[in-house]
Amino acid sequence: MLEQYPYLPLILMFVVVYFFMIAPQRKRQKQEKKFTEELKKGDKVVTKSGMHGKIVDLNDNDFSCVIETMAGKIKFDRTAISMEMSKKVNAPEKK
Repeated sequence: MLEQYPYLPLILMFVVVYFFMIAPQRKRQKQEKKFTEELKKGDKVVTKSGMHGKIVDLNDNDFSCVIETMAGKIKFDRTAISMEMSKKVNAPEKK
């Protein structure tokens, strides 16, 4: 059978790579984009560098936000906010 279809293994490898690597990455990018678009004032967030704070201002012109921390207010790009850690901070506590 391989003599008839010499490119079949290459095509199958591409399909496997697509479904195990490319498709999940695209799904994750869509989720992160949706998360950053849905941010609002008062949300508790964690940046990718580990800084905890609360959003006090959102700027749609340069896609940034101002986060209030214990050290003061700091301006961040919205892409610097960690989706996973922010969801953990906002998750209800289990007793």
